Amino acid sequence: MIAIPSFSNIALNWFEENRRKLPWRSEADPYKIWVSEIILQQTRVNQGWNYYLRFVERFPDVKTLAEAPLLEVLHVWQGLGYYSRARNMHIAAQEIMQKHRGIFPHHYSEILKLKGIGNYTAAAVASIAFQLPYPAVDGNVLRVITRIFGIYDDIALPETVHVIRQLCGKLMDKENPGSFNQALMELGAIQCTPKNPKCEICPFVSHCVAYAKEQVDILPFKSLKIKIKERYLHYFIFLKDHKTIIEQRTGNDIWKNLFQFPLIETFNPCEAVQEDLIAEAGFGNCKPVFLKELKQKLTHQHLTVRFYICSDYLPQLKKHWNMVAVEKLAEYPFPVVLQFPVSSPHHLII
Repeated sequence: MIAIPSFSNIALNWFEENRRKLPWRSEADPYKIWVSEIILQQTRVNQGWNYYLRFVERFPDVKTLAEAPLLEVLHVWQGLGYYSRARNMHIAAQEIMQKHRGIFPHHYSEILKLKGIGNYTAAAVASIAFQLPYPAVDGNVLRVITRIFGIYDDIALPETVHVIRQLCGKLMDKENPGSFNQALMELGAIQCTPKNPKCEICPFVSHCVAYAKEQVDILPFKSLKIKIKERYLHYFIFLKDHKTIIEQRTGNDIWKNLFQFPLIETFNPCEAVQEDLIAEAGFGNCKPVFLKELKQKLTHQHLTVRFYICSDYLPQLKKHWNMVAVEKLAEYPFPVVLQFPVSSPHHLII
């Protein structure tokens, strides 16, 4: 493997001149650094920016987050997706209150024990908040390092990530670990991008193996292919006297703890839900009218969501159903794909 003199200095100098002004970048509060890192795990910066500001405004510290009802946390998180992140943060905040007297842990090993925190997040918080020399290796860093050093091993394998993490540890400026980690992440986010990277102005262009061999497009190498599951969700909006029925999702599925309308899921696409399925679901003798179809692509699932209205009809309530006024729907956390009827309740009252 090639040696690059002053690697950390090159990265830090580039970062000083090119880093974006982000609301969490000047933070020293480990809690707010943690919030920003969790939000950015599955979210682009331009989308996560306002969510971060809204989240820390409502939950400015660990204590406030720990004491808040979970439904309120989910409501503030609504629209970001991957709701397990919010649930795990809520649990982790309670762990900090109970096990660390409300003080965010200062050691990498203790941070790593918190719910929902892995090697990357623990290293990011430890290095940025406490200047501890732990390399934070995310997808951006994997891309930067594999291209510069010509690493062709499969990054889907844990051993490859481990090797790259060790390499970053050797390259790291031990006096500025937080800035070093952010420099590599930033380089991957805005310059050494997956497609059409700005190689000509990269500070490592004269050292980059992938650029020299014209192999930028093939690195990093990742063999793992995601198997996509197709799901067909049919939601029934029962309406009578400006009231409707909702239920809370449970189990270890998407949108856990969020609310939805009564649901029938089918394994195959269908133009209309059959009467026997409606009866089997306990929806009574409703006469559903198709309203709208929406699609949503998740990481491992593609969803086809169909809405039906059953006007002037409310079936017998099941134990897990809640009857609510249509105008109150916005007070409950719903998945984004179900926001269509929630955000426009007047469209439902016919």
